[in-house]
Amino acid sequence: MSDNQLLEHLNNDQRRAVEYMSGPMIVLACAGSGKTQLITRKYAYLCTRNGKDSSSVMAVTFTNKAANEMKDRIAYLVPNKLSDAWIGTFFSLCNKILREESRQLPFAGDFVIYDNEDQCRLIRHILNEMKLYEALYRGIVSKISCFKSSLITLEELMSSCNTFDFDEKLLKVYVRYQDEMKRSRALDLDDLVTYTINLLESNPGLLEKYQDIFSYVLIDEYQDTNYAQYHLIKLLSQAKKNILAVGDDNLNVYKLKGNDSDSVLTKFEKDFTDTEIINLSQNYRCTENILRVSHSVISKNASSTTNELWTERGVGEKVCHYWFMTEEEEAKYVAKNMKDLYLKGNYSYDDMAILYRVNLQSRILEEALKNERIPFKVIGSSCFYQKKEIKDVIAYLKLMINKDDNVSLRRIINLPPRGIGANTLNKLEIESRKEGASLYKAIMKMLNSKGLSQSVKDKLQLFILLIDELSSHGIGTVNDSLKTIGSYTGYIETLDECGLNNVSELMYSNGKMPLTDFLDSVALTTNTDEVTTRGYVSLTTLHNVKGLEFAIVFITGLEDGLLPYFKAVDTPEDLNEERRLFYLGMTRAKDILFMTGAKKRKLYSKFQEQEPSRFLKDIPKDCCMWIEKKAVPSNITSKLQIEKVSLELPYNTGCRVKHPKWGVGVIRDCYGEENDIKVTVNFPNVGIKRLALKYANLERI
Repeated sequence: MSDNQLLEHLNNDQRRAVEYMSGPMIVLACAGSGKTQLITRKYAYLCTRNGKDSSSVMAVTFTNKAANEMKDRIAYLVPNKLSDAWIGTFFSLCNKILREESRQLPFAGDFVIYDNEDQCRLIRHILNEMKLYEALYRGIVSKISCFKSSLITLEELMSSCNTFDFDEKLLKVYVRYQDEMKRSRALDLDDLVTYTINLLESNPGLLEKYQDIFSYVLIDEYQDTNYAQYHLIKLLSQAKKNILAVGDDNLNVYKLKGNDSDSVLTKFEKDFTDTEIINLSQNYRCTENILRVSHSVISKNASSTTNELWTERGVGEKVCHYWFMTEEEEAKYVAKNMKDLYLKGNYSYDDMAILYRVNLQSRILEEALKNERIPFKVIGSSCFYQKKEIKDVIAYLKLMINKDDNVSLRRIINLPPRGIGANTLNKLEIESRKEGASLYKAIMKMLNSKGLSQSVKDKLQLFILLIDELSSHGIGTVNDSLKTIGSYTGYIETLDECGLNNVSELMYSNGKMPLTDFLDSVALTTNTDEVTTRGYVSLTTLHNVKGLEFAIVFITGLEDGLLPYFKAVDTPEDLNEERRLFYLGMTRAKDILFMTGAKKRKLYSKFQEQEPSRFLKDIPKDCCMWIEKKAVPSNITSKLQIEKVSLELPYNTGCRVKHPKWGVGVIRDCYGEENDIKVTVNFPNVGIKRLALKYANLERI
């Protein structure tokens, strides 16, 4: 593609950012302003105009899904193959560097990556052994991640406990955690970044090598960069200073995990002098009313960097706010409104999304959607690779390449049952800690000791022989490795039909991948990477919606205590983050935005009286329609319930019918009462028609 073609359809500010080659640049790109298009065009421009090889440009984004979309777009623009391209998340790119430089790492052999579930499992094991409250595990995982992403070492924590306000018991858990990771030859996601930094800083020649490789660095969603990630980018870019950072501080909905109060945008300007700054103010996603409402909210943040955006999409429909008496009324309204919009034929279900602050809100919304027979998917609720049988199989696969992986070994040592009891496992754990070795090595040593009975030794010997047999087959494809597991372990035979189907799906979708590549890919996969909205309404929290957009958005639970969340109103910064979450949700809507709330809601096992969100006061009245539902007197309600008569409708959704004029069609909905029943029919040749059944003259097929 020629230079002129690459610059087509870009506005003046975007074109200026693409053509700028004289050093560091920050692009303040607000929601819907074309950030991804700018990054992909810049990448392609570097490869075509400047003749740079795709392997000399690093492009970083924050989800695997976004990285894959970026690759697809760049592949369309750049004729060269992208097999050696450095396009991915911080974690995937750091993993690539560590794999290539594995000989210089402090441990020998292949390492495995622990995902968040593996981390939680390990922390729970440690808490249980230390007889500490096991329910603390998620908070501890988050705290450890915070310290690692701030580049605060264990040694610094141990010498300055009071400075960092780190509980002594928590510190002991952290020490044990790091010891386990070392013995298991395992890295968590934050380790991928910190190990890469340590590797580059301790090897000046290696740092110079990668500074030479990356002639240009592009960062998307820069506002989400934590201190360690920023430090890595600074290391790689400090020689040539060819770096483009694209982001919007108003979309930073995760607290900066750094060791000072500066935002990453401020750090960038301090560390890269003569930084060029460009503001993208044209919005391509939203209508004027949605932009006005969202800007009126975010502009109240003291740290807001947003200029008022403009759009060529027109005024659009007014933003609607509905206040209901109960959460049941709210959920029923959302579901019924979605169905009405769908039946009008202008929007499909995958054009719609329901957003909420906490997962507790989804249950009643799901029930309302089911009652209206609306298909939906909850984004971020689960991941295929987190299913039990898949995690079990992956544990076996990990042991094939790293027998020292303690988390995986604990998971499958009695899967299927091998009669290795709790007392035996406890002795193995004690021996492992005493020797500073993995459980596998501890078993090997205890087989030659007198501390176990012969029957126990026989069981352990069989298990060791199994692990050795699996690892002896070498590192092949996923398909070959799964067949080996099926042949030797007996685990596959214990699965029910659902489990077998999941393992079959694993083989079908990943069978030809090299095993190491597959395990790395799985560990780096998140719940939001598997988002497929085709044909479904999307339900998700505000935190999970970044990078997505929908024609119609419902933001539910707009109440003080939910948005802003009751735990996030103590400090101005916490409140600012809640305001940014609200702004993020509003700017996901392209055409229509609904905002709802309820006076009475059940939260944490009890009903609570709610007040409308304080953020609503910031919204100008002229671009929003405000509706409040009043309570119906109980005597009228009971009368209505008595008079309500159930009606069996003549057609079900999906039923095929024939019309004398328009031919064969499919029923999309059937509704109404007695002599006023109506149907909505999709005729392939003429589109969607709404018909009164008594006049339609339809024939069932």
